[in-house]
Amino acid sequence: MAISFPFSAIVGQDEMKLAILIAAVDPAIGGILVFGDRGTGKSTAVRALAALLPKMRAVIGCPYNSDPAHPFVADGAPALKTPVKSHLMTVPVVDLPLGATEDRVVGALDLERALSQGVKAFEPGLLARANRGFLYIDEVNLLEDHLVDLLIDVAASGENVVEREGLSVRHPARFVLVGSGNPEEGELRPQLLDRFGLSVEVKTPTDLAGRVEVVKRRDAFEKDSASFTEQWKKEDEKTRKRIVAGRTGLNAVQISDAARERAAQLCLALGIDGLRGDLTLIRAARAYAALQGDTAITDEHFKRIAAPALRHRLRRNPLDDSGSTVRVDRAVAELMGA
Repeated sequence: MAISFPFSAIVGQDEMKLAILIAAVDPAIGGILVFGDRGTGKSTAVRALAALLPKMRAVIGCPYNSDPAHPFVADGAPALKTPVKSHLMTVPVVDLPLGATEDRVVGALDLERALSQGVKAFEPGLLARANRGFLYIDEVNLLEDHLVDLLIDVAASGENVVEREGLSVRHPARFVLVGSGNPEEGELRPQLLDRFGLSVEVKTPTDLAGRVEVVKRRDAFEKDSASFTEQWKKEDEKTRKRIVAGRTGLNAVQISDAARERAAQLCLALGIDGLRGDLTLIRAARAYAALQGDTAITDEHFKRIAAPALRHRLRRNPLDDSGSTVRVDRAVAELMGA
């Protein structure tokens, strides 16, 4: 198995790393959009995630990585023998290539078994492999709209329903959708943008020291990946412990009525349509508070996550040519102070 670049060794890109950690603590946040220049570490950060996350326990031989505490049994399949045999496995981070067909994504009829045995059987797709993990799409803005619609619907429901050639299959598909892309190559429709939980902007380092450090670390990794990874093992372990502690403390974080009002005030000030913005803002603030070891949401949490939670939900304003991040920051400053 190829060694991933250590998550903690990524230079800068703090907003992107924070969004990934928030999604790791609370997958209910929804998907993450990572937009920015080419060669800025977007895919590197996502691939580093698998090595960073605590391993999970799954049923041996299950194509859906089901939890042994709640093993999945397909309709018509024999019941599993108890106790269910399980093993520890790395949290899946599945790549969805741009040219993938819908059948490859959602699953289809197993033609080999159909032809050789005359049996109608389901061949699981990429959504089955991504269950309880992450599904990563590079250049998501170039993916066909109907596939993006499908993926977001499945990610929201946590279930994949397939109707093919007389087959009717329903299986768990709980994953965090992560899409990256370069805005110069096309944008997602506003209706789709709103369905993603967080949106992150990444930029090429503009300071000399930062650029040199990126090249230095990448070169060291490529020369001896095992040795370089070992150097960052302690830092990655600290981050892993933060994730575990955040997951444990997530439900204990208090959300006061004042905090809910604060989130609503900010969304109203920005003229955001619908209530997904309010919900995501609260959920992201709660996950961030849990990551920090805090027990209640405060303005400081909102200030930190407001831009990634709201910037992609803003309506275009012909009278204001400011960027979306500037508009969010300005509203936060007016409402909560600098």
